[in-house]
Amino acid sequence: MDPSSALALTALIFGAALLYSSVGHAGASGYLMAMALFGLAPEAMRPAALTLNILVACIGTWKFWKAGRLSWPLLWPFALTSIPFAALGGAMQLPGNYYRPLVGLVLLYAAWHFLREPEPDDRPLKTPPKALALAAGAGLGFLSGLTGVGGGIFLSPLLLMAGWSHMRESAGVAAAFILVNSIAGLLGVMSHASALPEALPLWAIAALAGGWIGAGLGSKRLKSDTLQRLLAAVLAIAGMKMLLT
Repeated sequence: MDPSSALALTALIFGAALLYSSVGHAGASGYLMAMALFGLAPEAMRPAALTLNILVACIGTWKFWKAGRLSWPLLWPFALTSIPFAALGGAMQLPGNYYRPLVGLVLLYAAWHFLREPEPDDRPLKTPPKALALAAGAGLGFLSGLTGVGGGIFLSPLLLMAGWSHMRESAGVAAAFILVNSIAGLLGVMSHASALPEALPLWAIAALAGGWIGAGLGSKRLKSDTLQRLLAAVLAIAGMKMLLT
């Protein structure tokens, strides 16, 4: 990769980390799309994206926890079953011509939903049934490992649309969910992946900088309706990525 392309890719990774971390996500779908645009080898893309995800999710988890926006009782049933299934999904290599269009359409629908109808911060919340949360965690974990993302892109819409969380709390739960699933997914991917890209340390610096700024804004400063519109943008980007790559 020539220097100008490397700089442009690094800038895209910084931008993806900043945008995604503001809503508790870590940017894997954005990193994958950026890497695909610059022609990186597919076998190197998943481990690189998951590595960047882990770094940004660490920052997001810390920031949202410090701001009092991370609900451990809400997180643990989803995370408990997601971890082994994320490792299982990461170890598998399946053709994407079936699940990618379906996931892409689901994400685009969620993006449309959040743009159309902001969820009020004062609405009463429901407690997710433990059995349903455990089953959903397993499915989301498997999908996250299979696609090379941390799973928060799927968990956040579920929490909000089911009425289980408000916007900022869903971001905190998503950040921690992404962290544990990205670690599990990377362990699975590395069982068959080739060497990581040489430019990964540079991308890591860009992702950490973007994640630090974005998580700081999302955990304390941005209004809930702004966060929800940012989430819609993130979901739309991820959905288009699933449909077009």
